Amino acid sequence: MAIEAVPISQQQIAFAIGLLGIYVGWRGIISKMTGFYDIANASKNLLYGIVVGMLFAVIIDNYILFGIVNLSVNMLTLTFLSILIGISESSFVLFILGRPRVVALRASPPNGWALGLGMGAMHSSVLIVRLFDEGLTSISNFSGFNIYSIIIGMCISMSACFGHALINAWQGYNILNNNRLKPLLIGSLIRATLIISLVLCLFLPIIMIAIIPIIILSWSPAQKIWVPSGMTPSAKQAFKRTLRQSLKHELASNHRIKGNSLDSEE
Repeated sequence: MAIEAVPISQQQIAFAIGLLGIYVGWRGIISKMTGFYDIANASKNLLYGIVVGMLFAVIIDNYILFGIVNLSVNMLTLTFLSILIGISESSFVLFILGRPRVVALRASPPNGWALGLGMGAMHSSVLIVRLFDEGLTSISNFSGFNIYSIIIGMCISMSACFGHALINAWQGYNILNNNRLKPLLIGSLIRATLIISLVLCLFLPIIMIAIIPIIILSWSPAQKIWVPSGMTPSAKQAFKRTLRQSLKHELASNHRIKGNSLDSEE
């Protein structure tokens, strides 16, 4: 199974689907907080995530996915490799988000969210390219370029981007609370589970049923606690006030009674 087996047009579509998770994740949280934190640093961390995410995606592709396809590794080895990759990723996140300047600006949670979006996008893009590869048809009923693989690819993209973004935001939130080691270990195990689950989704998409509910349950604390913790107290008050005003305006707009036009004669 080689990447050259996938036409360039399908590779481009695969990466477009992978990057779709960045757009949804950015619009879902980051764009709502524009003006209340340093968006330039978040954008820079997004680029960091794309670069580093591709490096780890290649490692996952070469050592985990190929190991499963070629039946050259057992479950114990796969577990060890995924945990090792998870620890490496979480350690990198700790290094990026735990720098004194970042902590002083309370930018760890939003930067972590952006960093996770980039990492997840590259992880999913490589997996989707493999999903489009006809070489997997012998062991997967969902491989090849078709509507089913595209839908599965979108689910993988959202799960990878949101999964890594949620883990990173939670890790950044704990960094601000001077809690680094325990979140590093827990985050590594969760990340390892996410890696294995996403790879296995190429063969058993039903595994997605176990991933999506966890992401949905984690979405609310991420929006209400983890990411907003990256704002200063005054900025957080202004942000909450803005949300309340937006809600009031929306309610007023929905309940507005439209008047009738009057014809007047001059």
